[in-house]
Amino acid sequence: MRPLVVGGEALLIELDSAAEVAALHAELLRRRDAGELGPVRDLVPAARTVLLAGVRDPAALGARIARWEVPALAEAQGLLVTVPVRYDGPDLAEVARRWGVSPREVPGIVGGTGFRVAFCGFAPGFGYLTGLPERFHLPRRETPRTAVPAGSLALAGAYAGVYPRSSPGGWQLIGSTDAVLWDPEREPAALFAPGVRVRFAEAGRD
Repeated sequence: MRPLVVGGEALLIELDSAAEVAALHAELLRRRDAGELGPVRDLVPAARTVLLAGVRDPAALGARIARWEVPALAEAQGLLVTVPVRYDGPDLAEVARRWGVSPREVPGIVGGTGFRVAFCGFAPGFGYLTGLPERFHLPRRETPRTAVPAGSLALAGAYAGVYPRSSPGGWQLIGSTDAVLWDPEREPAALFAPGVRVRFAEAGRD
């Protein structure tokens, strides 16, 4: 854990893994809710860092955090969101080939994976989901698509994600959902937030 002071009111904590980021982010939320962090405005996780913004004394807080014993995140800890998915993506057969399975086995692999939102970005409502075993990690497409339909379930590298709106993209598309990932009229607007657990259920099946 490496605290780095950023300007006069921010602190960046570097970590070694997505699991450490998730655990520290959960611990920071718990301590902020308990009033232990002072006037911290935002906690923003990323792939290997957590940013704290609105910190009164970044150097002092960084020194405190570096001494914490942060417990690992329990598998069942956090809100669970179930997303129904139709496995109709144009890259489903290619993904199955790379995994060495049939296309009909892909829903079982994805549905049996305990995903968690590691961090958000790219577009409002887009969450980078971790949890896919390393043997199922995939490369991005050699040629990105100029337009990926909203609601597409996609995989790339160690991550899964659902496109909240139509946009260019190079991830492997395996399915689609009608779930609304981003609605500014809803509270909260984003269906996926850091720490949320996600289960993809094949549409039409329990």
